[in-house]
Amino acid sequence: MAAPSPFSSPSPGASRDAEDERVADGSARLLCSVAGMWCTSCALAIEHRLGRLPGVSRVGVDYLSATLLVEGTPAAVAPERVAAALGRLGYRLRDLEAAPDARQRLDSESRALAGRLLAAAVFGMWTMLASLLIYAGALPEPRLERVLAWVSGAFALPVVTLAAWPFYRAAWRTLRAGRPGMDALVSLGVMGALAVSLWLLWRGSAEVYFDTAVMLVVLLLAGRWVETLARYRGLRALEGLAPLPAQVCRLDTRGEEARVPVADVAVGERLRVASGETLALDGELLDASARLDLALLTGESRPRTLTRGARLSAGCRNLGVPFTLRVTAEVGERRLDGLYRQVQALQAGKGELRRLAERFAAWLSPAAVALALVTLAALLLAGVAPEEAAVRALSVLVVACPCAVGLAVPIASLAGTARALEAGVVFRNPAALELAGQVRAVAFDKTGTLTRGTLRLAALGPAPGVAEHDLLALAARAEWGSEHPLGLAIRAAAAEAGIDPGQAPAGLVEHPGQGREARDADGTRLCIGAPDWLAERGAAPAQGEAVPPWASEVALARNGQWLGTLWLEDAPHPSAPATLAALGRRGLALALLSGDRPALVRRLGRRLGLAPGACYGGRSPEAKRYLVAALPSPTLYVGDGINDAPALAAATVGVATAQASAAARDAAAIQLLGQGVQGVASAITIARATRRVMRQNLTLSALYNALALGLAAWMVIPPQVAVLAMLASSLSVVANAARLGVGGTGLGREGHHA
Repeated sequence: MAAPSPFSSPSPGASRDAEDERVADGSARLLCSVAGMWCTSCALAIEHRLGRLPGVSRVGVDYLSATLLVEGTPAAVAPERVAAALGRLGYRLRDLEAAPDARQRLDSESRALAGRLLAAAVFGMWTMLASLLIYAGALPEPRLERVLAWVSGAFALPVVTLAAWPFYRAAWRTLRAGRPGMDALVSLGVMGALAVSLWLLWRGSAEVYFDTAVMLVVLLLAGRWVETLARYRGLRALEGLAPLPAQVCRLDTRGEEARVPVADVAVGERLRVASGETLALDGELLDASARLDLALLTGESRPRTLTRGARLSAGCRNLGVPFTLRVTAEVGERRLDGLYRQVQALQAGKGELRRLAERFAAWLSPAAVALALVTLAALLLAGVAPEEAAVRALSVLVVACPCAVGLAVPIASLAGTARALEAGVVFRNPAALELAGQVRAVAFDKTGTLTRGTLRLAALGPAPGVAEHDLLALAARAEWGSEHPLGLAIRAAAAEAGIDPGQAPAGLVEHPGQGREARDADGTRLCIGAPDWLAERGAAPAQGEAVPPWASEVALARNGQWLGTLWLEDAPHPSAPATLAALGRRGLALALLSGDRPALVRRLGRRLGLAPGACYGGRSPEAKRYLVAALPSPTLYVGDGINDAPALAAATVGVATAQASAAARDAAAIQLLGQGVQGVASAITIARATRRVMRQNLTLSALYNALALGLAAWMVIPPQVAVLAMLASSLSVVANAARLGVGGTGLGREGHHA
């Protein structure tokens, strides 16, 4: 059954117009990077502070990519004003971070966090050992217990100072911003454990709680490190939307060539683009024609011949003879630079699920602090000894520390990720596990995603009196040794038909962008290439010959006589029909988006069971972005090329195929390891099961917090017991997440239908 059109409107024009109006009404936008963020609480604090500035209408901060997006009046979003507001909080405003710099920053932060965790574990081990000896009563004299208590504190000192310093710094910054988060609660718990321990030591007691402080720091650092590895390793996005050359060949006024850095080229200068070279700058074609591979930008499955005056974009590759280009956009203003900024801006946006989680975190820490203070005051008023009241208030803080809450989602994410790896699916972003199972619409790119990405012979159109077998044999001989995709496809079809092209021709002459000539020793001349090129050489086709609009056309002539036409197409991948059928049975809206010709896209859609209204051809990368935005949300987009980067970013979840370019892999949240798109159905199935476990874990941790906070406030619970209770809650969510590795989550049932 053909899937209905998934779009609520017939075109993305409304979305595009809305964005244009927002720019045209006098508002401005600032997109830059922020240095100094430690956690999501930092991002929330920045949003809270900047959102209160007069004239600011929208603020978005993405902690993962350190990207800041501010919209409002031009005066409100002036860089110096935003930088001053951030500086008062301890953060620094930077120009939009280049991809290599972002990768280096992420690696540096991961190494620094791993070093803090290692130091905390080494020193904390001795603190825990000393505390264990005291609790077990293994020492013969109280005096030795007090000495060992001081030793425990000495080993805890590096942990609670150096290792825990980022928590304190983030707590202070978020407190100044008026938006304290989990780091503030952690800092209070650690400081409270230290204060109570020092007070008890001063009173001559050996029952200290240095181990409580150490456990909090180590456990939270470990959780933060796991989170950083899971997110930052998968965040090497935007490493560069294309592998552009660092140098170009510039022509001076006398026509002399010189290799110069691409950043030194100005608008209006002329460049010489060699055969096989990738364009580094946007420009205008000055020569009569040029043969270009536009797949990186448009997704077209075959090269195009452009004529003088055509606008060319960086990222295109010259497949023909060298040509001259007049530069129309410098570095930073190229079309690819615009795509880069679009992806960055989209990453700084927030979905409803993320905002809901942030609202929950916003009141959790203040509520725990308030309950601890109320407990302390109530116990003191009730006549409880100050040391006991302080210990019970500390227990409230400890049990409220977000270990279980922090582990609930990441541990389920890790378990789901491991399960997905077995199915050939890599979740690069933990948020994808929360959202992929909720998707309502799935959109696919065409070339290289739903198709094999390689051409195959679709039909033969021999001239009257020419057999199809002879046409294919002569075409394969004319393409002897060719590495062009069309030539490879023709030779592969001849091999499948058992045709032997014989010995190599006596001579081969390439005509880049047009075709080639093959000459035999007996003087026979074969010409194969574009029909127009053959017509110019006197080999005109038969009148009334039908030209299918859905395939690439190659003509063949012998000694100036037209022999026929070969049509080639990109075949669907064998996994595509079953995958789309499985997704359709789940009630998902399906769409096919491509930069290729609309006729080709519609024909492929029919073969895959899609309605014509769900197939959109001839779409630019920007148009794909708006089409994805028009899909029922949450959305999932599957692509493989640089031209898919904006759509991958605009979708709720982006998926890159196994053959995808590096840019598409970096921009996507999910990477398929196996051939084809069958992993899309597996990804959705696993994401649904993982989300279910995440919700169960959050429920378990919420019940734990409610019960533990109530007990700690109404009865005596030593901080060590509170830490153990926290550990028990953590183990409960770990055990529940472990079910993702077995058949108890419904994976088998859903996977069967996939």
